[in-house]
Amino acid sequence: MPFRSTSSTPTALLGDELLRVVKLIHVARARAPRQHPLVDPMAYPLLFHLKRSTLRVSELADAVHSDVSTVSRQVSTLVDLGFVTREPDPDDGRAHVLAVTDEGTALLTGIRESRDRWLQDLLADWTDDEVGSLTTALARLAADLETSLTDPTQRTDR
Repeated sequence: MPFRSTSSTPTALLGDELLRVVKLIHVARARAPRQHPLVDPMAYPLLFHLKRSTLRVSELADAVHSDVSTVSRQVSTLVDLGFVTREPDPDDGRAHVLAVTDEGTALLTGIRESRDRWLQDLLADWTDDEVGSLTTALARLAADLETSLTDPTQRTDR
């Protein structure tokens, strides 16, 4: 049985369930087969962001809330494997922007399809309205989290 807070406030209960979900997702992700044997699943979000637009490494690091050195290392692997290209920045020839290749797009498609199949199986007994409500709530939570990470007036000592 999961740990239950002695407090019964809605946020205390939410906190308990969030911890439980994060841990379970971590376990499920560790058990899932990799889409590509040489690509760390932690690099997948980089591809998703680069599919939306070309970015410099520093911009990509900001977008995924990670440090530049980690993202730079992950990008190097993605470039070496042919999933990402480095191109001269049209606004500053001294810098480079990153873009997803056709092979990277194919990898993203495989990741999305695999994730979608997993979620369909996991949520098979949920109604479309229930899935929609969860999606809406998660999108709002993600937006509030991003705001709290970028707004210096928001407390981050949690």
